[in-house]
Amino acid sequence: MATIYTVSQLNNEIKDLLDAVPGYRNLLVQGEISNYKAHSSGHHYLTLKDRDAAINAVMFRSDAMRLKFRLENGMKVIVRARVSSFPRTGAVQLYISEIIPDGAGALNVAFEQLKAKLAAEGLFAESRKKPIPSCPMSIALVTSPTGAAVRDMIRILGRRWPLAKVVLYPAQVQGQGAAESIARAIALANAIGEADVILCGRGGGSMEDLWAFNEEVTARAIAASEIPVISAVGHEPDVTIADFVADLRAPTPSGAAELAVPACEEWKATAQMLDTRLHAAMEKQTEARRRQLENLRERLSVRTPVRYIAEKRLTLDTLTERLEQTIPERLRQERQRVETASHRLLAAGKSGLDKRRLRFAQTVTALDAMSPLRVLSRGYAVATKGKRGAVVTEAGTLKAGDTLHIRFAKGAADCRVLDTEEEQ
Repeated sequence: MATIYTVSQLNNEIKDLLDAVPGYRNLLVQGEISNYKAHSSGHHYLTLKDRDAAINAVMFRSDAMRLKFRLENGMKVIVRARVSSFPRTGAVQLYISEIIPDGAGALNVAFEQLKAKLAAEGLFAESRKKPIPSCPMSIALVTSPTGAAVRDMIRILGRRWPLAKVVLYPAQVQGQGAAESIARAIALANAIGEADVILCGRGGGSMEDLWAFNEEVTARAIAASEIPVISAVGHEPDVTIADFVADLRAPTPSGAAELAVPACEEWKATAQMLDTRLHAAMEKQTEARRRQLENLRERLSVRTPVRYIAEKRLTLDTLTERLEQTIPERLRQERQRVETASHRLLAAGKSGLDKRRLRFAQTVTALDAMSPLRVLSRGYAVATKGKRGAVVTEAGTLKAGDTLHIRFAKGAADCRVLDTEEEQ
């Protein structure tokens, strides 16, 4: 007689049968991910399929925590799993313990995924990178205190730029928790705020050894740093996410030390060159100012106030002489006109003109007779002290050596007093 099973009994027996097959306990299955879902519990649910078939799969939280990359629909993978069934539904499915990208390593996939994510956020943009100070006076080293890298950096920094203070912020640079340790050291350097630049890195190694510098927590700590960061990870061919986020990438820790500080000898040579140029420029400027001063002195010597007054006095004397020569001629002309008018008036008066006109003509004739120039024309002269001095009317106002300006009816002469004689 056939055995009668309940659904639960049948599903449990199917599960027991599958679990009892040794070959089903550690399978490698190749396929493409579809229907992927990351549950809030931390479990990952997906369907693994190929061209002809599909099977459901689950990856529990404890196994999923070891993933280095994000699962995506369409991703081709190789999974390590066991085959079993879920008693509640009787569905056969894979219980995955490890997922390996098909055709590329898990670390490479994780690297590219994080790189694309951070690039999309703009963390690699040149516009957000901070300039590296040319002469840092305080340098922070975020690295392992026991590695060869820290010794190389300290040695090179001391040789090239001994003026700088170097402070080590110890960090774990490999293994579980290394990324968090690096992030804490960077945050501490920023909190203290003494450093002008941070050198963050370690020596060479495999991709697994350098993985702490490919972690998102490290990348975001570098991006959040207010102090410029130079990445100094591995050897020259090694490229990490930290290199893209840092303000400057150095090929090696030693190279970072070279880039962080100037060479003291180069600065000394530059300072000497600038000193030479400064002295040459000062001498050139001094000579130019000396020539300018000499030119101004020469111009000033020609244009002194005394010389200016002397030139104006000479001009005044010239104008005075011209005026003295012009006035007698002008007076002679005017006198001639007056005489002519007077004769005309007299002639007119004799012929019966108004008596007032006759008297006016007689007055003009009398004034002309009293004119100083008319007096001078009769042989008299006018003496003054100098050309523009007071008129001399008494000999007692003179003394031997005085200069007199004698004005005649026509012309003038300068004379020196030899002696004076007063009337009794």
